[in-house]
Amino acid sequence: MFITLEGPDGSGKSMQVPALADYIRSMGYEVLTTREPGGTFIGDQIREVIMRLDNKSMHPRTEILLFCAARAQIVAEVILPQLEKGVVVLSDRYADSTLAYQGYGHGVDLMVLRQLLDFATGGLTPDLTLLFDLDVEKGLSRRQSGGGEWNRLDDYELAFHRRVRAGYLELAAAEAKRWVLIDAAQSPQKVQRDLQIAVTDRLKSR
Repeated sequence: MFITLEGPDGSGKSMQVPALADYIRSMGYEVLTTREPGGTFIGDQIREVIMRLDNKSMHPRTEILLFCAARAQIVAEVILPQLEKGVVVLSDRYADSTLAYQGYGHGVDLMVLRQLLDFATGGLTPDLTLLFDLDVEKGLSRRQSGGGEWNRLDDYELAFHRRVRAGYLELAAAEAKRWVLIDAAQSPQKVQRDLQIAVTDRLKSR
């Protein structure tokens, strides 16, 4: 089973991954966690280029192709081989991030992006996508005060981040069977509980 976590910057996805992975393991499943961009030797090098604050001159098309390159590598090298072994793969971001950030955020044609993503992923679609929804101002405030990485994408203007959030909600509404909306403004404990409920329901249905 392939599970992805999506959401605006500062929504708290990454901090929830370890506990969610442990919960799935407690149900008797083998779990692999990964992230995008990155998750492979090649992908981590691409991530550094994408995220560096001194690469602000990067064109949106360049950004898209770099994300797709990192994604193609992790699908071929990590995700598909693990899924074929019956492992549950839990990924912090995947192809929907490109639709939200580069599509809705930058205004790039979604049809063009979907074609690129289909090529990069070989058509691999998640079985479940957990959308961490949060007010963008609150999310960015969390990022700034959390002491973690503040990267080139975080540094985009507020209007960009608002378009990203709106895009995520539109994507989720259009494919409601795959997506589950998580209120990321709740306490971390309540968020984790909601994640566990959503994952349990989907695993049982399979």
